[in-house]
Amino acid sequence: MSLSDLLSTTYFDNTIQAYVFFGLILILGLLFKRLISGYLGGILYRLLGNSAHEIGRSAFDDRLKKPLNNLILLGALYLAAQQLQFPANWGLATAEEFGLRMFINKSFALLYAYFIFWLLLRFVDFVGEIMVLRASKTDNKMDDQIVPFAVEIAKVLVVILGGLTILSSVFNVNVAALATGLGIGGIAIAMASKESLENLLGSFTIFLDKPFTYGDIVTVNGYTGVVEKVGFRSTRIRTFDKSIVTVPNKNMVNAELDNLGMRPIRRVKFNIGLVYGTKVDQMKAIVNDLESMINAHPNTTADGARVRFEAFGSSSLDLMVLYYVDSPDWELLINTRQDINYRIIEIVHQHNSDFAFPTTSVHIEK
Repeated sequence: MSLSDLLSTTYFDNTIQAYVFFGLILILGLLFKRLISGYLGGILYRLLGNSAHEIGRSAFDDRLKKPLNNLILLGALYLAAQQLQFPANWGLATAEEFGLRMFINKSFALLYAYFIFWLLLRFVDFVGEIMVLRASKTDNKMDDQIVPFAVEIAKVLVVILGGLTILSSVFNVNVAALATGLGIGGIAIAMASKESLENLLGSFTIFLDKPFTYGDIVTVNGYTGVVEKVGFRSTRIRTFDKSIVTVPNKNMVNAELDNLGMRPIRRVKFNIGLVYGTKVDQMKAIVNDLESMINAHPNTTADGARVRFEAFGSSSLDLMVLYYVDSPDWELLINTRQDINYRIIEIVHQHNSDFAFPTTSVHIEK
């Protein structure tokens, strides 16, 4: 038997040649999917220009390589499947009628659409990283806040477009008629998603009214921290113990919010108690030296310090210390407080006094 006769031999209404082509296309797809995806990824990477180089090709590949590989492998499987046909004696329905052929065709179309829109979502993520990096290099905080929100909007639009495409192309749904039907049930949907709509409107209010921006220190609902992200539904706040608090946007708009980041200065106020053995001259010298030291500090406002002998405590002579740090920055605040506290200890000890602690004196009569 010659090779041509062997290749012409038929099994299940398909020649051996068709089976060979099926296997070759599938094997080539498996072997070259990385090469082809790398080439297509390189084209997309170059289209992004110099901005993509700041993120790096490895980060780009991590995002897009997997959906590209799956898309190429699915294409190879589809081309391979075209080389074969179902046996006529199976009596299968046509691709336009409900049956195995329709199921396979719809499955291929559904997977194609899924991988394409998955690829688009990953691409939006990478472009978002580029925009976040650019925004971090500017002095304006608003773009740091807008970029993540814009990326989320783009991703939602991609998901909506993908869903409509699948309904229209794969399941042959009349999208226009579907939109009309949704309009009739729009009131019910709006009532069911009332909370989500309120949070979405809250996010737009935050962007328009600007009660805070990315990186501001805020206090809301008893939580204090740094604003890390404003999303569709909620705002994420990183507290000073490094936990994440997620607050619905409607609460960020309706609740009383203290934007500590808007303060040009930060106030520090506390009391210290000196022992009752401290003389009047010592007290006056300590008060004057403390006030002069705080006013001369490079991180406090000029002539803003107030040190006063405030009260006779139960076991101490109480001094009130009040001053302002010339910056809203939290790190600078705590570092300045620490430095001033060290100097307070030194000044008190220099004047031969000491800090009081709760004591009780007992007098016994003879």
